[in-house]
Amino acid sequence: MRILLVVNSFASSVTPRNTVLVHRHLARNHDVQVVETSERGHATRFARDAAERGLDAVFAFGGDGTLNEVATGLAGSGTALAMLPGGSTNVFVRSLGVSNDPLTALTQLVTALERDEIGRINLGRANGRTFCFHAGIGWDAAVVEQVERRSSLKRFVGQPLFAWSALSSWFLTYGRRFPHFTVDVDGRRIPDGYFSVVLNTDPYTYVGRNPIHLSRSAALDKKLVVVTFRSLGSLQMIGSLWQALRRGGLTPSSSVDIATDVERVTFDFPAPFPYQLDGDYLGGATTVEIEHFPEALLLVRPHLAG
Repeated sequence: MRILLVVNSFASSVTPRNTVLVHRHLARNHDVQVVETSERGHATRFARDAAERGLDAVFAFGGDGTLNEVATGLAGSGTALAMLPGGSTNVFVRSLGVSNDPLTALTQLVTALERDEIGRINLGRANGRTFCFHAGIGWDAAVVEQVERRSSLKRFVGQPLFAWSALSSWFLTYGRRFPHFTVDVDGRRIPDGYFSVVLNTDPYTYVGRNPIHLSRSAALDKKLVVVTFRSLGSLQMIGSLWQALRRGGLTPSSSVDIATDVERVTFDFPAPFPYQLDGDYLGGATTVEIEHFPEALLLVRPHLAG
């Protein structure tokens, strides 16, 4: 098979040594070209070129941001994506049940590719750009922005940097006294959105080894799930975090709206609000339109026992 290996050498778990080992393993039985990203959008251009050239698969070795860029480049094509965990969290890879160790994951994915364990999955699409596992509108995007401002620390500090950024945004920088956007979910209007997550799969993210489940209804073979917080009180959020960590999902209430089987959702407001896709901060916007993108991506998805 003809394979492109896209490497983000700045990702937390990517090293020169394991990059060489990944390349050698792939090259044993396949025609492999290796490219390294050096700027935002680079992985999308590499992936799109691979699809145009009719390559069989792109192996993306990096974090969730690399995943997002490669998936965007491959969406709608006949070239498959295989994602190797190279970041600090690796939400999508772990949600598939693939190992969080890059070399173990490589063995699983190569075996799956050779067994033709490949199928199309649904994606979300926000303002024309795809996402694999979630879009965050509001507070969590502000957290991602703070992390990216300190990207030089991310490789060495990892999840503690996310925790510090979350607390800093919560107490210092993100306004919790007023709504940041309105929401239109398949024609149903929510006027007071403080923080929303649009889920394409579950879990939302991980804290260490622990998954945070906002809604078990989210899955790659279903339409989107939209979770909207209509207030951001500290006690309420502590309760929501407890449900997400210990009870397997949030319960709808007057302060938490959960919409399932969603085709389209629009966020808008006169003032810009932050948003992120798959952990990649995209800045502020006054309108974000998100839609279900069915059977958008060919994914190498190994069948895992148990």
